[in-house]
Amino acid sequence: MDSTKLTSKGEDFKMRGHLRGLTNYGDPGFSVFARGAYARGFGLTKEDLDKPIIGIAQTWSELNPCHRHLREIAEAVKRGVWQTGGLPLEFPTISLGEMYLNPTAMFFRNLLSMDTEEMIKGQPMDGVVLLGGCDKTLPAQLMGAASAGIPAICVTAGPMIGGRFEDKVLGACSDCRGTWAEYRAGNYDDERLEEVQGSLFPSTGTCMVMGTASTMASLTEAMGMMLPGLAAVPAVNSNRIRLAENSGRRIVDLIEKDITPEKIITRKAFENAIRVLMAVGGSTNAVVHLPAIAGRLGIDLPLSLFDDISRTTPMIGNIRPSGQKYLMEDLAAAGGIPVVMKELEPLLHGDCLTVTGETVTENLSKVQGAQPWQDVIYTREKPISEEGGLVIVKGSLAPDGAVIKISAANSDLLTHTGPAVVFSSQQDLVERIDDPDLPATAESVFVLQNTGPIGAPGFPEAGSMPLPKKLLEAGVRDVVRVSDARMSGTASGTIVLHVAPEAAAGGPLALVRDGDMITLDVTNRRLDLNVSEEELTRRRASLETLPPHYDRGYGKLFIENVLQAPDGCDFGFLRKTE
Repeated sequence: MDSTKLTSKGEDFKMRGHLRGLTNYGDPGFSVFARGAYARGFGLTKEDLDKPIIGIAQTWSELNPCHRHLREIAEAVKRGVWQTGGLPLEFPTISLGEMYLNPTAMFFRNLLSMDTEEMIKGQPMDGVVLLGGCDKTLPAQLMGAASAGIPAICVTAGPMIGGRFEDKVLGACSDCRGTWAEYRAGNYDDERLEEVQGSLFPSTGTCMVMGTASTMASLTEAMGMMLPGLAAVPAVNSNRIRLAENSGRRIVDLIEKDITPEKIITRKAFENAIRVLMAVGGSTNAVVHLPAIAGRLGIDLPLSLFDDISRTTPMIGNIRPSGQKYLMEDLAAAGGIPVVMKELEPLLHGDCLTVTGETVTENLSKVQGAQPWQDVIYTREKPISEEGGLVIVKGSLAPDGAVIKISAANSDLLTHTGPAVVFSSQQDLVERIDDPDLPATAESVFVLQNTGPIGAPGFPEAGSMPLPKKLLEAGVRDVVRVSDARMSGTASGTIVLHVAPEAAAGGPLALVRDGDMITLDVTNRRLDLNVSEEELTRRRASLETLPPHYDRGYGKLFIENVLQAPDGCDFGFLRKTE
């Protein structure tokens, strides 16, 4: 079959619009006829069917409060599509609400990516608009769209506005964690906890700090897959509706010019995104999601690249939790990611193509840099810090690497040696964390094992381990914590994450025992277990293999195929290998 035409009974059918990917009944002419009949059945005319079809991948769900306004956003996208001669057709995909999925939303990221890819390829559409926002949704959609290979553009849910409690501006879920820690310390009673709980989430949208959702939105914009300025605009701001409508217009132009994701998401575009990640003190989860997206395009993003870019990128975004005060709505008011990129412009690849149809340099020619009246975005010459917010460490405890967000850590603990307090699983942590006899002090290094992609399973956000009540009551608010888990982008602390190989895959983390001395040396990018090789060999010989968590279904598929953290935790069979 010709890739552009289908012949039946002497007639030519262009392979576009509703004629793309015909259902196979053994008679292409009948397939065209029947498809047209069904299209008439839901009210479309011949004139409608002559237009390019724009699929709108919808992740609205009543079990995902971050996305509860996406129906309105979809209507705005449709207006833009109609205005430029396209036919918008909305279709549902899996929705990943971070707080409403067991065992974790990350467990289902690859499933959503497969759903997105197969629905794009399996249904007749010439281009797609991806509507999402909550943490794992956007990377999953980008993974799927990259693999599907047709023109695509992202429209995110946008961040919530800030909450208020007494004299404090709240930023979910950073203040979720802080409030809970104070409750555990005995500083909040049940009534006060209830009052704060009712103030943390004042609107629809994703977390309003630079957590994973806002980080991935910012990086999607930085790599050129979203209209400039869209990442930071609050979910309830009318400018998000206008930008969604403009995105509907842009996707039609991308189709006409055949601009597919692989023409935008290049190695240079990833480097731009990593540069922005470091500049805004973004989520450690980006170090997993970006390699996963890149793998779908056959691009390698080693951890060393993240560290190299961090060393040469000033941190200029003063947004919580890395910053001290501001939320995403403040970043939007200060000009958003375009202003961040303007400040970084000499460090960026300006020739990268974007969904505007113009290059990064052309987009930034319309942008002013950071303004003196605000301190949300610092200048490159006078940054918050000379290096980026994330650091990669390696050593005998993490041969393949681990990540730490130094911008949200206690600087006094970034060079530290202390005795390990080991938890063999999340359940072990739950059962023993408040045991009065737990051998924990402010000098301890907490170690959590078997919480990686295979071990947990699903790579949960368990790395920001709670502190024992006895330490909280003594005024301790941070200790060094090491695990093969992830943590929420909204969290803070001196927390080493994504230790690879993970414990369940036989990594050295599985060999740590209570009292072992562990050294974290961020300056020299080291994480070491100070135990002799002879002793580690003895311990390894006695390790027991954990039974698999699943013996059927998606769970079995996951644990048998998931890659380790440095490779993005995608499934190996989904990566581009040519």
